[in-house]
Amino acid sequence: MDYKVVIVGIYLIASLLLCSEAPTVKMTNAVCKSYNKSWVAVHYCRLKAYSRIKTSLNINATFLEPANNIHLHLKMMKKASGYKPFLFDYTFDACEFMRKRNQPFVKLIWNLIKDVSTVNHTCPYVGLQMVHDFHHIQFPLNMPSGDYLLLFDWIFDGKPQFATNVYFNFVEDS
Repeated sequence: MDYKVVIVGIYLIASLLLCSEAPTVKMTNAVCKSYNKSWVAVHYCRLKAYSRIKTSLNINATFLEPANNIHLHLKMMKKASGYKPFLFDYTFDACEFMRKRNQPFVKLIWNLIKDVSTVNHTCPYVGLQMVHDFHHIQFPLNMPSGDYLLLFDWIFDGKPQFATNVYFNFVEDS
């Protein structure tokens, strides 16, 4: 008799989890630009649409020279009569992060891409670097619904080398 209560309880919990609405994130555009084509060659930076609600990000770039001193400037913008600064504007030492993983905020973003990228090792970076078929996005932060822009400026030896801009739409659960 107790197993029937357990089965009903498991069924109720599973149906609650499967039927509840969760926030949706859909990437709408990706733009990459190399400022120094003799150091970074961006081969492609694009989204692939699988359905109306699912897109995947694919970035393929080659570092022609070894990059040992990399800083990454992250900035999030929200669309409101143009894109305005929102939530964070943050610069960190990417090489140190790859050695120690000691920055909790950056680790949130890192956990999203670590399984689909080739940048999961320490410095130096040279040769082909890519993010392939990145589509599974679970945002750990509560944000208002709207259009957002995530700016990545890659700085090698104190000079901006290339930028990666990812536009996405976030719809909070209702």
